[in-house]
Amino acid sequence: MHELKVKRVYQESDAADGIRILVDRMWPRGISKDRMDAWIKSVAPSSELRKHFHDGTLSFEQFKEKMVKELEASDTAQAFKLKVREVLHKSDVTLLFAAKDEEHNNAVVLKGWILG
Repeated sequence: MHELKVKRVYQESDAADGIRILVDRMWPRGISKDRMDAWIKSVAPSSELRKHFHDGTLSFEQFKEKMVKELEASDTAQAFKLKVREVLHKSDVTLLFAAKDEEHNNAVVLKGWILG
């Protein structure tokens, strides 16, 4: 099995990234579409959840718990999870995000959920 990675979309792409998928709901400023293979915004947290996390209303643990509930309730997210697991048998996959915090963001939560 290959590796599932997370990386800021603003970092240089690398051949070791494998398939690069943007997993944010909003398009990152100044980034061209040729920097990634796909944009799957349906696996990003809801706008409301994202806003509460960014304004400090929710801790990262609370955000993580609520985002996982959203993912579990979404047929699209479930299909994405299965597809990524399938692709990992052939290639590395990198989940791209725009957040400055590389340890506390939606891509980290998504990675844990996919591998969990």
